[in-house]
Amino acid sequence: MLLPFLQRSLSRVGLRWRHRTTVEVANEPVLAFMSGSPERTALQKALADLKGKTEAIPCVVGDEEVWTSDVKYQVSPFNHVHKVAKYCYADKDLLNKAIDASLAARREWDLRPVQDRAQIFFKAADMLSGPRRAEVLAKTMVGQAKTVIQAEIDAAAELIDFFRFNAKYAVELENEQPLSVPPSTNRMVYRGLEGFVAAVSPFNFTAIGGNLAGAPALMGNVVLWKPSDTAILASYAVYKILREAGLPPNIVQFVPADGPVFGDTVTASEHLGGINFTGSVPTFKRLWKQVSENLDRYRTFPRLAGECGGKNFHFVHASADVSSVVSGTLRSAFEYGGQKCSACSRLYAPDSLWPRIKAELLEEHQKIKVGDPTEDFGTFFSAVIDHKSFERIKKWLRHAETSPNLSILAGGRCDDKVGYFVQPCIIETKDPKDPIMQEEIFGPVLSVYVYPEKQYREILQLIDSTSPYGLTGAVFAQEKSVVAEASKLLRNAAGNFYINDKSTGSVVAQQPFGGSRASGTNDKPGSPYYVLRWTSPQAVKETHAPLGDWRYPYMQ
Repeated sequence: MLLPFLQRSLSRVGLRWRHRTTVEVANEPVLAFMSGSPERTALQKALADLKGKTEAIPCVVGDEEVWTSDVKYQVSPFNHVHKVAKYCYADKDLLNKAIDASLAARREWDLRPVQDRAQIFFKAADMLSGPRRAEVLAKTMVGQAKTVIQAEIDAAAELIDFFRFNAKYAVELENEQPLSVPPSTNRMVYRGLEGFVAAVSPFNFTAIGGNLAGAPALMGNVVLWKPSDTAILASYAVYKILREAGLPPNIVQFVPADGPVFGDTVTASEHLGGINFTGSVPTFKRLWKQVSENLDRYRTFPRLAGECGGKNFHFVHASADVSSVVSGTLRSAFEYGGQKCSACSRLYAPDSLWPRIKAELLEEHQKIKVGDPTEDFGTFFSAVIDHKSFERIKKWLRHAETSPNLSILAGGRCDDKVGYFVQPCIIETKDPKDPIMQEEIFGPVLSVYVYPEKQYREILQLIDSTSPYGLTGAVFAQEKSVVAEASKLLRNAAGNFYINDKSTGSVVAQQPFGGSRASGTNDKPGSPYYVLRWTSPQAVKETHAPLGDWRYPYMQ
């Protein structure tokens, strides 16, 4: 029997229940924010409300707002004079208090019907889709330097999709039941993990934070959510929406913290049930090593899920459509300043097409506007996230300036007087194994290697072996045989593989996201497999006829 609220919620977003408890949902439409549109007016008002303001954001353990003495500030990347949030780090004692509070609430939450838990996430999605959309978009733009469209794709459409589709998958998972053979019936109970889940989220997608904490909670788990220091403002807005949608206290604890302190504390707890992580390879490896070192103290083997970025490629064959290559590469490499895990950072172009590709790239490059995304909606991308990122990218640009193998074709200027601005940079390399082709930069830097047209097979093998990552990649070719060949040779080079399309832009339920190798555990958020990852299934057999004799017939 469906709860009345859930029925109303589904009806509002055009959803229907079908046979075997199937929920129909659709991807949230991406709004256009054209001049004079209601969504643009609402967003401009929300941005004006944030101008010059600093929001105080506490740690939240249960229903208690807690301030520690370790106070920090989140600044706006494109105007680092503006402190957008004042927050504090949870210390070890507070983190342990959060663990205890979570564990006290775990059993009751896990026993709640999945339909009840799903109802909360459907309601949160409705709130994000309607009355709270402008607020979360504005906070993502101001705090994480996203343009209107990038914030809309992330903090509205993708987060709404995560909440709705995860809720759909959770409810439908109850349909996945084993065979029953008389005189017994069998069923599968999808329990949450025993213990708590530590969710560590990045700055670059508001939606990822909501999903890393939200998906385990939906499946009956209790969560400690450590948001990124540079995404506190938007993350807290998402947390408050979940609470207002009905998420009980102590299910998700909102605990900003120093990374090593958080990692040390959660991995030291005997009750660690899982880690849900998006961030750097070194940090994930550190957590994994800590878990392995502490295995003997845990009550269960912790579930580890991680996404760690990539060194994503665009391979261009001589049969490719040049305009598609140029437009797709510019978007993939420079949208959000190259700070997407899936951003294209290495382009392989055949010598026969390179003059045309180069000319068009440089022509279009001149039209890219970098600046304040809240003042000028014509801005294509804004500042990089913080001083540390700015300095890391500058080192790569200095490498390009001094290396005999590299030539800067366009861009690359850096200026941090007002914000952390890096102009989009296109670099040509003579050495396909130069570090700039192998290591993740996470900034607006595109490196190009021009290869002899007839050696494309060798280049496909080179692409597969150059980088330790395996997240996303794209092949541009009109010849079907080349596409088939590339698909085979690059089978393990990308968890998300694109044919005649850019390497970014995965959509929940359409292209579930993730890669392997150094890119992570490839758990595919945005798919039914992801919610299953946060369950500990129990098989239950019930026999309806007594066993009359312990002896088997052949023994008579």
